[in-house]
Amino acid sequence: MKTKAAVMWKETGPFEISDLTVDPPGPEEVLVRFDYAGLCHTDEHMRNGDIGFNPPMVGGHEGSGVVEEVGPGVTHIQPGDHFVTSWMPYCGRCRFCLTGQTNLCDNGQYLMSGTMLDGTQRLHGRGQKLGSVDLLGTFSQRNVIPASCVVVIEKHVPLDTIAIAACGVPTGFGSAVTAADTRPGDITVVYGIGGIGINAVQGAAFAGAKLVIAVDPVEFKRTTALTLGATHAFASAEEAHEFVWSESRGVGADAAIITVGLVDKKVVSDAFSMIRKGGVVVVTAVANPELMIEIPSFELTLYQKRLIGSLFGSGNPHNDIRKIVDLYMRGRIKLDELITRRYPLEEVNQGYDDMLAGLNIRGLLEISH
Repeated sequence: MKTKAAVMWKETGPFEISDLTVDPPGPEEVLVRFDYAGLCHTDEHMRNGDIGFNPPMVGGHEGSGVVEEVGPGVTHIQPGDHFVTSWMPYCGRCRFCLTGQTNLCDNGQYLMSGTMLDGTQRLHGRGQKLGSVDLLGTFSQRNVIPASCVVVIEKHVPLDTIAIAACGVPTGFGSAVTAADTRPGDITVVYGIGGIGINAVQGAAFAGAKLVIAVDPVEFKRTTALTLGATHAFASAEEAHEFVWSESRGVGADAAIITVGLVDKKVVSDAFSMIRKGGVVVVTAVANPELMIEIPSFELTLYQKRLIGSLFGSGNPHNDIRKIVDLYMRGRIKLDELITRRYPLEEVNQGYDDMLAGLNIRGLLEISH
């Protein structure tokens, strides 16, 4: 079967729209048609070299569409099912799955490997075998993906909007609700209002925080945050710090959530100085692997401050995606408002350029259109 896809043929550089061949699905795999894909920052980190991977690789890990064929052993998914992707192909057998931490499943070792779970590939082009980002490669009209990465949804759920529920929405929402454990009456500060940060704002508001402070230098993002749950928005960490210290009477914020494009020492330092005794800094954003963070050990110990990382909002991907879909369909959270621009597959690089220019909360690729 033929497909058109956005490919990273080298370790850095733009996506190239390429014609590829797709093999039939193997055991515990499915062939899918992708209709929509979200432009998540993770793929941009790969495109510019912040995250290493094994090229060539088809981009994209947020997606929605229709199942076209199932491989041997797949019984819980049928051709014609509508779905949204989950980027962690959990095994259900490792220590982390067995203790409820499926977001940390040992199968995560395959996400950037360039192969399927059995060590082989299903995509071919230019005389080469290709992998898929997070075993998904949603920037392709069709692809073969693990059945464990498919979250079946009801057919009345809009496939375009729900594509972004695959990663950015539950990651941000969970960063506030689960990782930061936001409680009614809390003060929560979110640094960086992109596709993840805006959902940390929604999550904190949903959990009952009395003050939700958005920090971002881009005015349009601050304005958007104020319409989606933020009580206040500031262009700089310094302005936010002054406000929180005044409102809390010198106590500090209960939680600070870092969802900037790329973590640096300053934002971690700003967040750590923002929180109260016993407060928590949640680092959800990606950092350069060589970055070393410095924090005052005095405050860490005597103030019992906490600094934690969070992958996929520290939740269960399949369960959390279903919760997000349900909350959206019931009108409890906003998703349509997060999609600020739509692009055909051929304009994937423009979509990421717009993201870097601060023009998008979330861009959406219209794949099979």
